[in-house]
Amino acid sequence: MDSFDEKIVLITGASSGIGAATARHFASAGATVVLAARSEEALKEVADECEAMGSTALAVPTDVTDHTAVDALVDATIERFNQLDICIVNAGTGESVDTALSELPIEQFKQVTETNVHGAFYTTRSVVPHLRESNGSIVFIGSFKGKYPSTSTPIYAASKWWLRGFAASVAGRIGPEGVATTLINPSGVTTNFGSQFRKRSNNEALDAETTLDVTDVADSILFAAQQDAPAAVTELDLNRQDIFDRF
Repeated sequence: MDSFDEKIVLITGASSGIGAATARHFASAGATVVLAARSEEALKEVADECEAMGSTALAVPTDVTDHTAVDALVDATIERFNQLDICIVNAGTGESVDTALSELPIEQFKQVTETNVHGAFYTTRSVVPHLRESNGSIVFIGSFKGKYPSTSTPIYAASKWWLRGFAASVAGRIGPEGVATTLINPSGVTTNFGSQFRKRSNNEALDAETTLDVTDVADSILFAAQQDAPAAVTELDLNRQDIFDRF
């Protein structure tokens, strides 16, 4: 793994799961990390872990569905460090499984869409001007379900299909300006993802021995973030080995 010394890395959804693992990976590689999530206590725990590795960590409690909060997060990053090199757009949530559309609560639909779609847009909108200045990179965390239909979770799948199109379109705009843009599509990861609306989280529903874990995804994020211009990993599918046996 290359060193990320003197790099400033902003990570949304950093209080747990993929985001927290990614923060620890970047911290161990020498980066300064800016951590954003709604849970202030959990965010501080991750920041403390990163600082115990010798990193500098700034925890900024943030609701990515609020564009003013996202702007304040980025402003706090620039005010403290005067630069931004890498942004990991990771915050996301999913709906309850196998719920009839007629029975899916509107508030649940709004929460998934506002987090996965609006939050990704607000974050990208706010960080891109600074990434242009640093010739930096932005990494979006998509999903296997952003490439294939999901009858069990159509709202979540639709949000990730949107993200895939958005990431590719953003790459077309800012790639020529020196900003590397990558979309990473994991195929199911053992985290507490889904616990907000589901009876079982991924930790409980997936077999840990045959499924990706957070370190697999964090490794792929750092791989994408260390590409040197003009090279860029534009899309990376991170699948369990038997993924296509499902078809």
